Amino acid sequence: MASRSLNRVTLIGNLTRDPELKYTPAGTAVCTFGVATNRSWTTADGQTKEETQYHRIVAWQKLAELSGKLLTKGRKIYLEGRLTYRNFTGKDGIQKTVAEIILDDFIVFGDGARKNGTPEEVRGEHAIDEEFTIPHEEIAHYEEPERAKEDVGPDDIPF
Repeated sequence: MASRSLNRVTLIGNLTRDPELKYTPAGTAVCTFGVATNRSWTTADGQTKEETQYHRIVAWQKLAELSGKLLTKGRKIYLEGRLTYRNFTGKDGIQKTVAEIILDDFIVFGDGARKNGTPEEVRGEHAIDEEFTIPHEEIAHYEEPERAKEDVGPDDIPF
C-alpha cells in the first residue's frame, strides 16, 4: 500500500528583486526571483518584534515567461508551489545546499508601492541577491521537473 504525502508551499509576500528569465540549452524557460515574508508578534513584556524570511522561487516553461513579464520588484504576490533542495558548488569550491520553491501558480496584487516608492518589506534584499541568482553556466545543469505536457492557449490564461 502506497503512503500519501504532501509537499505544498503557500506564501503571500513581496518580490525582493525583478525576476530573472533565462533559457536552458534545450530552450526551456526558467525564471528565478525572491519573495520576502514578514511576521510580527508581541512579547510578554509588550514589545513588538518583527522577522523577515526570504524565499527563492523558481518557475518553469510558460509560468516562467509569465513571471518574467508580469512581476517586478516590490509587487505583492500570492504563490503556490512545492519545496525542493538543490546542491551546488559555490565559487569558493564549497558544496552548498539551497532550498527553492518550484512555482505552480501565482496571483499578483496591487502595485506594491508605498508612499516613498519602496516597499518596507524588501529593504534588506541586498544581502541575499547573490544567493538568489543562478549563474548562466549553471542553467545547463538544471533539470526541468517532470510534468505532463500541456497545450495551453491564450484563451486558457485567466488574466
